[in-house]
Amino acid sequence: MVGIKRRQSETNEKRARMLISCPDQPGIVAAVSRFLHEHGANIVQSDQYTMDPEGGMFFIRIEFDLNELDRRLEPLELDFAEVVADKFQMQWSISRADYKKKLAIFVSKEDHCLLELLWQWQAGDLDADIAMVVSNHNDMRETVESFDIPYYHIPVTADTKQEAEAKQLELVDGKVDAIILARYMQIVSPKFIEHYPNRIINIHHSFLPAFVGGKPYAQAYSRGVKIIGATAHYVTEELDGGPIIEQDVQRVSHRDNTDDLKRIGRHIERIVLARAVSWHVEDRILVHQNKTVVFN
Repeated sequence: MVGIKRRQSETNEKRARMLISCPDQPGIVAAVSRFLHEHGANIVQSDQYTMDPEGGMFFIRIEFDLNELDRRLEPLELDFAEVVADKFQMQWSISRADYKKKLAIFVSKEDHCLLELLWQWQAGDLDADIAMVVSNHNDMRETVESFDIPYYHIPVTADTKQEAEAKQLELVDGKVDAIILARYMQIVSPKFIEHYPNRIINIHHSFLPAFVGGKPYAQAYSRGVKIIGATAHYVTEELDGGPIIEQDVQRVSHRDNTDDLKRIGRHIERIVLARAVSWHVEDRILVHQNKTVVFN
């Protein structure tokens, strides 16, 4: 086991991930592959998708190994911008596989989504660092601190919301790469969102766009639904209208009461959010307009 972990660590030290979106046209894959080959990189995984070969958008995710990555990555990025990216009008990024994204988790009183992330992080299944947990309540402090993770209590009321958000931004500024709303029962302001575009992930308690607002499972029960679900999405100024990352559903019946629906819904929520967070930190998501392309 030690030998396997050492080999994985050595591999990650020379592995990078490239995400590209651009107008589709012939020669994109060839140009990128040739460029990486000429710079001594070895492509180990490649996934691609085109919306429409005739005038649509093209998306690709590539993982490659490059010896002496520390020294050679920055020159490679500079050359790529000049030689390939400008020619094909690319939006692109390259990230190191061994860099663990730092997360801030925002939570209120419900613990199921938070606990799922903490368990997966503790088990090594979530390839990220949880830098802090921020809450408008103190209920989760003991649980979070048992994982040796800093916990910050910032109360929020209608009168103090602006002040509370300023404190939150001060906490996370320069310290986290993404923010996870793990059943954080507050609306995030546009001013807050603009600091983390496509880097705030929310879990919504329904298979969007149904049952927005409060008491979703009571709404579902009153409608006699046959499936319930959950949706993880990036947060935008449009409430619950951001790009969808992941969704899942489960069949229910007239035998399930409101409490049953809540129990089933909590299970779906925790799994859907954990998947979305995992895909984000592994650089598997490309956002185009209000949609996502997820290479999983």
